[in-house]
Amino acid sequence: MTTEKSEVEDVFSRETAGLPEAVPPSVLRIDDGGRLNFHIRSVRKRINDAVVRMLAYNDSIPGPTLDVDQGSEITVNVRNDGDELTTVHWHGLRLENRYDGVPHDTQAPIAIGESFTYKVQFPDAGIYWYHPHLREDYAQEMGLYGSIVVHPTEKSFWPAVDREIVLVLDDVLIKDGQMAAFKRSGPTHTAMGRFGNVLLINGETQFSENAAIGEVVRLYLVNTANTRIFNFSIRGARMKLVGGDSGRHEREEFVDEVLVSPSERAVVDVLFESEGEVELEHGTPEKVYPLGSFSVEGAAAGDSAASFETLRVDPELSRERESIDTHLKRPPDKTLAFVASMPLLYGDAHATQSTSYACPMHPDVTAAEPGRCPKCGMTLIGVQATSITYSCPTHPDVTASEPGTCPKCSMRLVAVQAAAVTYSCPMHPDVTASEPSTCPKCSMKLVAVQAAALTYSCPMHPDVTASEPGACPKCGMKLIPGQPQTTAAGGSDSHTDHSPGHDEHEQSDGIEWEDLMPEINRASDNTNMFWKLTDRDTGHENGAIYWDFKVGDRVKIRLVNEMESDHPMHHPFHIHGAGRFLVLSRNGETEPNLAWKDTVLVRMGETVDILLDVSNPGIWMAHCHIAEHIESGMMFSFNVARA
Repeated sequence: MTTEKSEVEDVFSRETAGLPEAVPPSVLRIDDGGRLNFHIRSVRKRINDAVVRMLAYNDSIPGPTLDVDQGSEITVNVRNDGDELTTVHWHGLRLENRYDGVPHDTQAPIAIGESFTYKVQFPDAGIYWYHPHLREDYAQEMGLYGSIVVHPTEKSFWPAVDREIVLVLDDVLIKDGQMAAFKRSGPTHTAMGRFGNVLLINGETQFSENAAIGEVVRLYLVNTANTRIFNFSIRGARMKLVGGDSGRHEREEFVDEVLVSPSERAVVDVLFESEGEVELEHGTPEKVYPLGSFSVEGAAAGDSAASFETLRVDPELSRERESIDTHLKRPPDKTLAFVASMPLLYGDAHATQSTSYACPMHPDVTAAEPGRCPKCGMTLIGVQATSITYSCPTHPDVTASEPGTCPKCSMRLVAVQAAAVTYSCPMHPDVTASEPSTCPKCSMKLVAVQAAALTYSCPMHPDVTASEPGACPKCGMKLIPGQPQTTAAGGSDSHTDHSPGHDEHEQSDGIEWEDLMPEINRASDNTNMFWKLTDRDTGHENGAIYWDFKVGDRVKIRLVNEMESDHPMHHPFHIHGAGRFLVLSRNGETEPNLAWKDTVLVRMGETVDILLDVSNPGIWMAHCHIAEHIESGMMFSFNVARA
């Protein structure tokens, strides 16, 4: 009873009774010197058939879109009547350091019932956003996010369009009609981040808008999801990529899709050329998710379509292109590695000699020796070999524990797996025993399985199975033993054997599009899953890293997403307002289209070189922008001194 009570007390409230209804988000035009009040509190919101408790700025999810001018400054007073300490981080803005919203680095957290006043400057045109920087895994997922459109001083900065729309992309995890529970004591889902099962666009499950034939609409895309990467496309209209995190791209280009990782932004212009429904979609290698649509009819009043075919070149970034050759060739000033340690799955397996090894994400991948999964790079887990007995083909009652011949007919005995019962944990299939017991990792009762029926599977890609231990060809994780997969009569078996020697290994694109090991991910937290940023020069990790720069420095930083890691996966790496950076190269290949950025996606196994243009003094943070990875410590701060 005491344990059950403490577990209930450790969960944030999901009660909706008596809460105000969430309202549609608004656009607030704020001139230079203007003032704005933000009120944080709980609201109730309908998402499909569920009515859920969420958090909101000024009762809307997303919060208000701030419509401001480049070079302006506004004052924002934030009152916190939510259920957790908070701050507001103004993502991507090179503002005064003390208003950056990093708890303890730049300000004290805003206590419940208290307020804090921010002075927010907008030196760069583009699309930005705001969100908390305390318990991001909870507060941001619950609805605390909003966008900022900064209009350029230069009138011809962007191509001509007829109108502009902000699209905020997100997802939420809803179970049994409620937001899936969050623990007050700390985050869960730290292995992969909390994937939602409902996709949201501007806070709703479907987007709907009208457009005219010949109209050009600018879409500002903002990904506020905890961990999900969106691959945005429009079916039935033409799309031109014109900008990103902090302004224009070096060269405008026509595109079919735009990849936007958590906290990244993209600016696309869309030309509607024919009548009908134009579909907005998020596409992965396995599935297409509908996001909404434009209904196109009638003729556009404007003439923006006349210049849509023109692909412009940005003069500032063209000059940067001419000057970066030196930086491309020189060694990095800093090298930062992304590494995971996953005792939840592997425990002491690294130090224990096992007879076979398997990937926990791709259980079909097995090996006879320690190694890594060729699919995902995860360390293979040591597993116990199943018992082997020997029997006579014609007299199956004749068995032996060693090779020999049948005393009845002298035929050679053949090897078979023993029919003895073993026991394994449903949540941690690498935990096995020869007798009934409980799992030392999660205390669940071990269930009986036939040793003869033992198969191996990947915890991340359970469709990948094998009859022998090995490593997952999709993600590199060790295969773990589990119960066999059966196929119904007349059905098809979707489980594919990828044992060593199989010639159909899938090639990973370095992105985890979905939560492929939900039970393990849900069980992961800060005690059993550790994400690390490691300074390759000093060996310091996470908060122990401390860099010193000064205004005017141009710092080449090499980001190495290690495959030598328990769980290799993608990471969107974000640097706060110390400056902005250019992506120089990916895996040694020069970046073809430059853009000023504050966040870059580093795929599994990828090495990305960036050039940080340091322009703003203060103490600034850098971190992975998967919310659960931030909360697990994958962050550090560095100092920028005045020139």
